[in-house]
Amino acid sequence: MASFLSRLGRFSFRRRWLVALLWVVLLVGTGVLAGRAPAAPPNDFSMPGTEAQQAYDLLEERFPELNADGATARVVFRAEDGKVTDPEAKKAVQEAARELGNNPQVARITDPYTTRSVSKDGSTAYAQVSYRVPSSKLEARSVTALQDTAEQARSQELTVEVAGNAVSEVAAGGHSSEALGLAVAALVLVITFGSLLAAGLPLLTAVLGVGIGALAIRVLAEPLGLGSTTTGLATMIGLAVGIDYALFVVSRYRAELARGRSREEAAGHAVGTAGSAVVFAGLTVVIALAGLCVVGIPMLTQMGLAAAGTVVIAVLIAGTLIPALLGICGRRIAPSRPRRRGKDKDGLPRPSMGVRWARFVVRRPVAVLLGGVALLGVIAVPAVSLKMGLPGDESKPVSTTQRRAYDLVAEGFGPGFNGPLTVVVQADDGGSAQAAAQSVARQIGGRKDVAVVGQPRLSESGDTAVLNVVPATAPPSPETADLVHALRAPALASGSDARVLVAGTTAMNVDVSQKLSDALIPYLALVVGLAFLLLIVVFRSLLVPLKAALGFLLSVLAGLGAVVAVFQWGWLASLFGIAEPGPVMSMMPIFMVGVVFGLAMDYEVFLVTRMREAYVHGQSPSDSVISGFEHSARVVTAAAVIMISVFASFMGSDEQMLKTIGFGLAIAVLFDAFVVRMALVPAVLALLGRSAWHLPRWLDRLVPDLDVEGERLEREPGGPTATGLEAPYDGGSASVGRGPDCVVETAGSRVGPGSGH
Repeated sequence: MASFLSRLGRFSFRRRWLVALLWVVLLVGTGVLAGRAPAAPPNDFSMPGTEAQQAYDLLEERFPELNADGATARVVFRAEDGKVTDPEAKKAVQEAARELGNNPQVARITDPYTTRSVSKDGSTAYAQVSYRVPSSKLEARSVTALQDTAEQARSQELTVEVAGNAVSEVAAGGHSSEALGLAVAALVLVITFGSLLAAGLPLLTAVLGVGIGALAIRVLAEPLGLGSTTTGLATMIGLAVGIDYALFVVSRYRAELARGRSREEAAGHAVGTAGSAVVFAGLTVVIALAGLCVVGIPMLTQMGLAAAGTVVIAVLIAGTLIPALLGICGRRIAPSRPRRRGKDKDGLPRPSMGVRWARFVVRRPVAVLLGGVALLGVIAVPAVSLKMGLPGDESKPVSTTQRRAYDLVAEGFGPGFNGPLTVVVQADDGGSAQAAAQSVARQIGGRKDVAVVGQPRLSESGDTAVLNVVPATAPPSPETADLVHALRAPALASGSDARVLVAGTTAMNVDVSQKLSDALIPYLALVVGLAFLLLIVVFRSLLVPLKAALGFLLSVLAGLGAVVAVFQWGWLASLFGIAEPGPVMSMMPIFMVGVVFGLAMDYEVFLVTRMREAYVHGQSPSDSVISGFEHSARVVTAAAVIMISVFASFMGSDEQMLKTIGFGLAIAVLFDAFVVRMALVPAVLALLGRSAWHLPRWLDRLVPDLDVEGERLEREPGGPTATGLEAPYDGGSASVGRGPDCVVETAGSRVGPGSGH
C-alpha cells in the first residue's frame, strides 16, 4: 500500500500541471452537467415498513381527494378584544379563508365556523389549508400568498399566526455555518503551519472537493432519486475530512523535507505514509456512512451515501492533487522547523507539549486511564434517560410564527389539537366499514387520554373509513405515544372485524423513533465489526482495534449524555439558544454513532500508525508512544479543532435539528480526540507494552501485510536508511541497519522481514 501510494505521490508531483488540470476539468465538467441537470426531486420522507406509512398509502389509494401526502398549513386567529365570532372578526377570518382558497395549489380550506374549529371561549379559531402537492413542490408564490394573507388579516383586534409544513421551509432560512467553520479552520491552519501558503492548501482542496461532491450530487439527483437534503451532510463531512486529510499529508511532507529528502521524494513519502493512514481512515468513515443503509429510511440512506461519496473525493484529492500542488508551490512550501523552546535544567532544548504529555501518561498510565474513564462515565450518565422524538413546532423559537400558532392552539383548544391522529379503519374481506368505524369510534371516545373523536368518513367503495382523534396531551409527550400504541393494539379491532391503522405526524414520529431504536444495535454491530477487521489489517494487532472500538463507545455515550443534558433536560439551554427542551431528535443517536465512529477512527489511525511506525522501526513500546505524540499530537490536535469548529458552527441555526446535530457531533469529537485518543490511547498502549502489537501466528498468515507504516519505503533507494541520512526517529535505542535486508534490533527484540511484527 505505502509503496503504491508513494509512486502515486511522486507521479502526481512530477506531472503536477496535468494532475491539477484534470481536477479543474472535473470541477468544470460537473458544474456544466449540474447546470443542465433537472432540479433535485422532493425529499422522500416515506418510512417503509411502518404502520403510519401503510396508513398513508391506504389513504392515498382510497381517499385521493384528501391529498394525504400534500402540504398543510394551519392559520390561527385570535381576537384580542371580544370573540372571533363577532361580526367584524368573523368577516376578516372568512375573507382570509376565501383569499387562500383562490390559490390553484390549494385543494381545500376549512371554514372554522362550519367545522367547529372555534374554541369554547370564542377567543380562538383556526382554518386548515390542504395543498395538492407536498411541501417540497410548493411554488414560492403559494408560500408567499399564505404569508401575505396572514399579514393582511392581522390587526390590533386580530392576531394571525401560521403553522404547518407549508411554512417550514421558509422558516429555516439560510445559514452561514460553512463560512464560520472555514474561518476558524483557516486560523488553526495558519497557527499550525506558520505559513499562509501551507495553510491555504488544505482549505483550497477541501472546498474543491466539496464543490465537486455537491455538483455531482446535483447531477445524480434525478437518476438516483437523491433528495434536496443530501447536500447538507455531504458538505459538513466533506469539508471537515477534506481539511484534515490534506493537513496530514502537507504536514508529513514538510517533516520529510526537514529530514533532508528532495521535494519529489518528500511528496512520495508523505503520500505513502500519511496517505496510507488517510486511505484507511477514509474507509472507516465510508463504512460508517454507507452503513446507514441498514436503517431502512430512504432519506437517511441518501444522506449517508452522498456524504460517503464526498469522503472518497477527499481521499483521492489527498493522494493526487495535494502532491501536485506541493510541486507547483515548490520552495514556497518550506520544511517544518523546530519551534523555539526554552531549555531544561540540563541545558537541553525543552521538549514539545505533546512529548511532555506523552511522558506523563507513560509514567502514570493507570491514573490517566481511570481518570479519563471516570470523566466520560459521569458525563454519559444522562444518556440513560434518553427520550427520542422528532422536533415539531413546539421546539421552534418563540419568535417564529409556527411556535406562536402552536401556543395559540394549545391555549385555546388544548395541547392535543397540535397533533391529531388519523385512524384508518379497513373492513375485512371488502365488507362495509361503517359499522366497524362506529364501533372503533365508540371505544376510542371512552378513553380518558382522548379529547375529541371525529365522525367517520367513508370511502367511495365503502370498505374503508377514516376518523380524526385528538389526544388530550401534547404531541411530544410520552402519554401521546402510549395512546398511539393503545390504538394499534389488536383488542381495538378484534370486536369490529376490521383492520385499524393509525397515521398522523405524531404516529409517524413514534414509528420513526421505534425503527431507529431497533436498527441501532444491528447498525453498530455492522459498522464496528467491519471497521474492526479493517483496523486489524492496518495495525496488525487484535488489542489495538479492540481498544479503538471501546474508546469510541465511551466517546459516543458521553456525547449522548451531553446532548440529553442540554437538549432534553435543559441545562445551559439559554446559552445554546434552545427555545424549548424536549425529546432528542430520533435520528441523533444512530447519526452520531455513524459519523463519530468514522471520524474517531480518523484520529486513531493517524495517531497510532505513527506509533506503530516508530515501533516497527525499532523503538521500545513506551518510546514509540512518545515518538507518535512528538510527530502527530500537534497535527491531530489541529485537525480535531478544525472538525469541532465546523460542526459547532451549525449550532447557530434556528432549526433544532441542525443545532442538535452540530452540538452532538462537536462535543463527541471533542471527547474522542482530547480524552480518548490523547489520554486513554497512550495509557492503554503503555500498559499493554509489546502485547499491544502482537498478532497470533495463524492470523498473521491470513492478514495481508499492506505496509501502512511505510517500512519498505525506508529500504528503497533514496530513503534515509539507504543514503545515510538520519534515522526516521531519534531518542530510541534502535540500531538501524542498511540495505534491502535491513533488520532493526532493540533490547530483547528483533523487528524486520519475517519477524511477524
